[in-house]
Amino acid sequence: MSLFDKILEKLGLKDTTPAKTATKPPQVRPGPGVRTPAPGIKDIRPPRLKAVDVAGKLDALAAKNPQKLNWKVSIVDLLKLLGIDSSYEARKELAVELGCPPDKMGDSAAMNTWLHKTVLQKMADNGGNVPRELLD
Repeated sequence: MSLFDKILEKLGLKDTTPAKTATKPPQVRPGPGVRTPAPGIKDIRPPRLKAVDVAGKLDALAAKNPQKLNWKVSIVDLLKLLGIDSSYEARKELAVELGCPPDKMGDSAAMNTWLHKTVLQKMADNGGNVPRELLD
């Protein structure tokens, strides 16, 4: 499992339950304007997860944590709150996984800043409700 997948899993943004295989799909009549696959063709769209209050979850974890961690500005603190390795090597691996520009990889502060913004944006892209001010 990738590091980013671990982040999504910890926040409830990734469904970790194994897919069920049904012998016969349930018969459901769609409402007006809803497109369904033709008979005999599987619908391969992933199921929509409901939006997760990322800030609420992380604030709750921070309140329980004995360390004063500021997940809103620090990728290290964000990873620590989630119980994920926050070492330089782990952050570098995550930066590579998420496509960090090469010019930022040589400067740990620039990489961390890029990584923090990118992780928050990707959380939002995956159904997380992230405050707008953290995405700008």
